[in-house]
Amino acid sequence: MIKKAFLVLVMMGLVKATFSATPQALLMGYEALSSKASSARGEQFFNAKHGKEWSCASCHENPPNHDTKHIVTGKVIKPLSPNTNPERFVDQAKADKWFKRNCNDVLARECTAQEKADVLAWLMTVK
Repeated sequence: MIKKAFLVLVMMGLVKATFSATPQALLMGYEALSSKASSARGEQFFNAKHGKEWSCASCHENPPNHDTKHIVTGKVIKPLSPNTNPERFVDQAKADKWFKRNCNDVLARECTAQEKADVLAWLMTVK
């Protein structure tokens, strides 16, 4: 219970912490701020075009299990799926940074905790 409460405080930005995490722990934190994640909703969200007419798949492709390139900068992007890239979603600060940046690029706003939970739940199924 204490661990879950701490994760909620970190997710809300009330406590700043840099610690190793797991994709499962990050998912629990997002779910604590929203509701149960849906991998089906996550896949749909990932592939849908949003505010700026981009989708997550515009840069990460589908399935996001291989190197891709950013559509504007051409910079190589390592696989997004934590099953094919064990460095993904193991650092709370990095996850927050990239969700914020990428959601602003795709949605022209920050993602909600529910959107993050759904996308992460789906990414955890991608092999």
